[in-house]
Amino acid sequence: MVADGKVDGRGTPTWLQPPFGGLWHGVFPGGRSGEEDDITPAGVASYERLIGRRVDWVMFSHNWYRSRAFPVATASWIRKRGAIPWIRLMLRSDSEEDHAEPLFTLQAIAAGRFDADLRAWGRAAAAFGTPILCEFGTEMNGRWFPWNAVWNGRREGPSRFVAAWRHIVKTVRAAGADNVIWVFHVNHEDDPGRPWNRFEAYYPGSAWVDVVGVSIYSALSPQERERVNFAQALNGVMERFARLAPEKPVVVVEMGTDTRNGFTNAAAWMRQACRAMAASRPRLIGFAWWNERWPNDDIAAHDTDLRIQSSPPLAQALRDCLRKMSVRSTPQRDNHRPRP
Repeated sequence: MVADGKVDGRGTPTWLQPPFGGLWHGVFPGGRSGEEDDITPAGVASYERLIGRRVDWVMFSHNWYRSRAFPVATASWIRKRGAIPWIRLMLRSDSEEDHAEPLFTLQAIAAGRFDADLRAWGRAAAAFGTPILCEFGTEMNGRWFPWNAVWNGRREGPSRFVAAWRHIVKTVRAAGADNVIWVFHVNHEDDPGRPWNRFEAYYPGSAWVDVVGVSIYSALSPQERERVNFAQALNGVMERFARLAPEKPVVVVEMGTDTRNGFTNAAAWMRQACRAMAASRPRLIGFAWWNERWPNDDIAAHDTDLRIQSSPPLAQALRDCLRKMSVRSTPQRDNHRPRP
């Protein structure tokens, strides 16, 4: 994925569009602690060996409970590997789910309480120079994250989110970080499934977003019986995006299913997903696999495992998908600084 500084008639960077109707591919390679911020080059290399190609971006969380400084070390080794950093900008006080945020509230962000930190982050991102994909408010239509309206008021929550998003983007842009590509990242299913929580209510507007994206998962534990039909989920979101932001490219930001689940065959699910994504081109420009394992209790057999290293059939299905839709056999590795 190479940035050339050009934009199309709608202002979208042309380097985001994969040539020849293919799809870009990225990964969250998993970490050591479960905090989503301690990924390693070895984890990326292991994934790449199994898919038979380089990834175009590498995703990780920037947790502000650890540091508010731009994560230059992680972003730098990702760039050195020839990929683009995809930063999940997580303004939160801890990694626990299903609770309100006590410090980095949407109101405090929009009021400018963290502007000094955001300006410093933006200056460092600008100095980094090469493209950065970035999201704030990951899966904001899911109750598990503190930026959801469940924790910010059903009436006021979506508008508070919009105000916070716009303030972050405005502040980072004002610091000179025009190399940051902003991704509006939703969950495929609104949870709670109420009108006030539809992801459309959280959309900040096209002037503040470069790419729209979605998470689609099926089984997230070995015992889970609920299955998600990837094609139906993707088609439903694509229809909603077509009404919400018809000019924006779409990415499947996160996808995965447990490799040991008895009700969802991971390899078959991947093959179905590949067909659905192929049918969604050219609006859909890329997808990424969430390659992680985590414990759910004290019994190892209950651990969630989405890693392709744990399932040769899944790895083969993903490799076949990439072969069919690869934009090139060897991704280019010289991510140039965007030209004005």
